[in-house]
Amino acid sequence: MKPYRPAFALKNFSSLAPSKPPISVQNVETFIDARSIKTGFDPNTCRSNFMVENLLRKGYLSTARQVFDQMPSRNTVSTNMMISGYVKSGDLLKARHMFDTMLDRTAVTWTIIIGGYVQKSQFHEAFKLFAEMRRHDTQPDPVTFATLLSGCNDAEADNELVQVHGLVLKLGYHSSIIICNSLVDSYCKTDHLDFASRVFEDMPERDSVSFNALINGFAKDGLTEDAITLFLQMQNLGFKPSDFTFAGVLSAAIRLNDLAFGQQIHGFLVKTGFVGNVFVGNALLDFYSKYDCLVEAGKLFDEMPDLDGISYNVIITCYAWSGQHEEAISLFRELQFTGFKRRQFPFATMLSIAANVLDLRMGQQIHTLAIVTTADSELVVGNSLVDMYAKCGRFEEAEKIFRSLAKRSTVPWTAIISGYVQRGFHEEGLNLFNEMHKAGVRADQATFASILKASANLASLSLGKQIHSFVIRSGYMSNVFSGSALLDMYAKCGSIKDSIQLFQDMSERNIVSWNALISAHAQNGDAKATLDSFEKMVQSGFQPDSVSFLSVLSACSHCGLVQEGLRYFRTMTRIHNLVPKKEHYASMVDMLCRSGQFNEAEKLMDEMPFDPDEIMWSSVLNSCRIHKNQELARKAADQLFSMEVLRDAAAYVSMSNIYAAAGQWDNVGKVKKAMRERGIRKVPAYSWVEIRHKLHVFSANDMLHPQMEEIRKKIEMLSKQMEKEGYKPDTSCALHDVDENIKIESLKYHSERLAIAFALISTPEGSPILVIKNLRACTDCHAAIKVISKIIRREITVRDSSRFHHFKDGICSCGDYW
Repeated sequence: MKPYRPAFALKNFSSLAPSKPPISVQNVETFIDARSIKTGFDPNTCRSNFMVENLLRKGYLSTARQVFDQMPSRNTVSTNMMISGYVKSGDLLKARHMFDTMLDRTAVTWTIIIGGYVQKSQFHEAFKLFAEMRRHDTQPDPVTFATLLSGCNDAEADNELVQVHGLVLKLGYHSSIIICNSLVDSYCKTDHLDFASRVFEDMPERDSVSFNALINGFAKDGLTEDAITLFLQMQNLGFKPSDFTFAGVLSAAIRLNDLAFGQQIHGFLVKTGFVGNVFVGNALLDFYSKYDCLVEAGKLFDEMPDLDGISYNVIITCYAWSGQHEEAISLFRELQFTGFKRRQFPFATMLSIAANVLDLRMGQQIHTLAIVTTADSELVVGNSLVDMYAKCGRFEEAEKIFRSLAKRSTVPWTAIISGYVQRGFHEEGLNLFNEMHKAGVRADQATFASILKASANLASLSLGKQIHSFVIRSGYMSNVFSGSALLDMYAKCGSIKDSIQLFQDMSERNIVSWNALISAHAQNGDAKATLDSFEKMVQSGFQPDSVSFLSVLSACSHCGLVQEGLRYFRTMTRIHNLVPKKEHYASMVDMLCRSGQFNEAEKLMDEMPFDPDEIMWSSVLNSCRIHKNQELARKAADQLFSMEVLRDAAAYVSMSNIYAAAGQWDNVGKVKKAMRERGIRKVPAYSWVEIRHKLHVFSANDMLHPQMEEIRKKIEMLSKQMEKEGYKPDTSCALHDVDENIKIESLKYHSERLAIAFALISTPEGSPILVIKNLRACTDCHAAIKVISKIIRREITVRDSSRFHHFKDGICSCGDYW
């Protein structure tokens, strides 16, 4: 609905200027004299008013003010024109000052100043002026009501809106179509569709504006069928649709989830000639973008006769959502050479691209452009800047922008929390979540997903349960994404029973929840349950995606199910039409190498459509260590050492371990020297265990824990019992060129054994123990923990960097295949 402007009131009241500029001064004087005789105005005042109006129309506000100040005598029309001029220029302060000094105000005067506040979205102030107008016994006219109501778009203004409606009925304006249209529009904007519908039904006369207001109201509120039914009714009654009509109908069509219907509207637009209207074209462009119809959206954009900034915003966002980042960036560059308002560029969308591809340089360039155009002050841009810097690991900049935001809603809180969690700073993310809670900001499903991920990575079951309660209290328990995140959390905390129970209790399931269950079984090394869940998902009618297959292949790899893994890998393309990604090939390479099938692994790497990366060669190298294949290990190491960037020192450490296990200490020294020259450091191994809601972290040969003396006593006692059970230390895991006794002694104090010993002295007898390790457990610790579980008759779960190991009665769930 088009807003009603105060200028309209002024023009109706006293339009002193002709529609075309007069040709001669004599004609002007004749016109003015005729008007002055007709209206009874002073001729000199009338001429001055005409000059002021003419100057204002041309935009010469200061000159008009000079003429106004020099007028020997002024009337209400003179002052009304100057107030209107200031309102149009946006200088509400001067307009209000002039208004306050007036002694004789008409309905037009009040309407102009009310319209000024409406334009500035200050509805409450506009309503105060309207109330003051009534106290001054000035009768509002239909234009006054229309002007006031045009700014009523705030749900908190519903009380004032009802009062205005009551006054409309009291003054007998309920038959005025202009006022009724404004009431329908205002009730729709303040989410009172019931009142809007009632006003619409009671209108003695309607026009296209009436229908447009209610159609857009229905569409905005998600009442898709009502909007379309009203559109069809409008057509049947012979009312001519406008660009606003089609915008509302297309908005409803998006929610209808009916592409064919939208295409029918497109055809109707072509027939009626509206397709060339840029406003309608943008609505149609938005429709196709929401349906991910990239081809149709791109073709429509190319064929639109007129484009504006919104057109570019919609198509750029369309490409960005679909992952077509290059196309989005290209169009953004093109947009910069247009004359459209730079402040309205899709900065938030471009920043989201930079965040997703972790392109800090691009993000900084967009940030600079946003600063130049002052768009960085907009909340949505500020939120996107927080998200971009956080995801790129620049937390100092992210926090600085975050703290400077005028309003910190759920969105920026979640952005910075998830940024910390994604980068592995789980405790920092949790601290921010606590701060968010204290600030009274409500968490949403995305916030909970990040926090649950943090508790899962820390393996803090008690924290996870607290968040579970928080999710229930917040009303997100029925949300399928929150449920899936909880399921994943319990699985990563070693509580597979809780994961399965959560899945069974879900009122709604989708591919995300099924993938969470499949992944839970895969992480815990239960290949049978993994494959069974996968087959049940397919039988339930869900199409598996790349995530589903990654979990299946991972389970097959960890359990040595090579033939099953190969079969599922083939079905990806042959049955489910999925193109395997690099991570699927990496899982296959790992599976083949674990089983010692190195020739098949090398053949697969030669045939895949991209070069082997660090993950693949690291899998080869690690398997070579297990199978003692030094020749292929050297080849894998050479490939890794020649890479410009390595994530960590794992490749050097693995090669060093291979040489150490073979007793080739000279080669161990060479590898370590190469590490030093390249500036790469070995990631220190550490393990942690949660006792009474507190995490206790241990490193190998740790002496810092306050209860270390008790821990060491427990280890010594266990060592004697383990020896009686037949345990013999595997000194090949002590990768130092030292005396054999020293090697045996050092094995006792590996980080996971210290964590287990501490748990034993800190928890009730018979209770389960969960230990987390940041690196892969060594073979000696694996053998030792099996024996310990038998001695103490407790279930011990160890989650290392590769998988879960569930130890019970001297047996590990991995079947010693890991």
